[in-house]
Amino acid sequence: MTAATEIWGYRNLIYNLAQRELRARYKKSLLGWLWSLINPASMLAIYSVVFGVFLKVTPPVAGNGETQVFALYLFAGLVVWNYFSATVNGAIAALQASGGLLNKVYFPPACPAIANMITVLLQAVIEGTILAVVMIALGNVGPTYLLFPVLLVFVSLFSLGLGLVLSVYNVYYRDVGYLVGIFMQLLFYATPIVYPLDIVPETAQRVIRLNPLTQFVEWSRDAFYNLRWPGAGSTLIVVVSSVAAFVVGWWVFSVKARTVAEEL
Repeated sequence: MTAATEIWGYRNLIYNLAQRELRARYKKSLLGWLWSLINPASMLAIYSVVFGVFLKVTPPVAGNGETQVFALYLFAGLVVWNYFSATVNGAIAALQASGGLLNKVYFPPACPAIANMITVLLQAVIEGTILAVVMIALGNVGPTYLLFPVLLVFVSLFSLGLGLVLSVYNVYYRDVGYLVGIFMQLLFYATPIVYPLDIVPETAQRVIRLNPLTQFVEWSRDAFYNLRWPGAGSTLIVVVSSVAAFVVGWWVFSVKARTVAEEL
């Protein structure tokens, strides 16, 4: 509660850091905010061609019983992955970049990571809105859309907790940043984003389902594509993993960050 109160006391700083990040992101760019749509669209196009056309991965039929579009099935998973990846990597970069400011004036070291998460959250909301609009146009509509805001809350807790731990250890050991890059590539393909989970052998499916990101991706697809509510087992994994990651991550960060300004 003390930490939460302190963070709330610096809410204006977090707002200013987030605003600065948003302004700097597309500064001196001719297309500006259009890049927030072009980047995910290009990624979606590449994966759709590679896995949907060349490898001929067939998506399941959507919740309306008619739609069967691999690009939309893929996009529903990429929305979650993009948010998770950008939050974790952004937390590492944000703390590293705030070293000069931390050495001049005191503020909770978690503020830059939280500000970064807010900017990335805006991108996730934009992508989710676009996906919802396309689904509605195709007649694939349901009350499960309400699951997406809840999903964003849990992904935020999980990503921020993990990002805080990695960011503070990256200050002490710069190898962490390089290892995270490699781990993210492995984790991407260990999560059923570009392929349906049912094409994986049953034994491997059990292991993959224990991956919290698998549940996050499945929740997103259930909300937008399958139009169904997640089961009790999936809900338990999402809630427990998200809360545990945030609590442990915040505690480790709070302990290690006491001397982080000196290291920066």
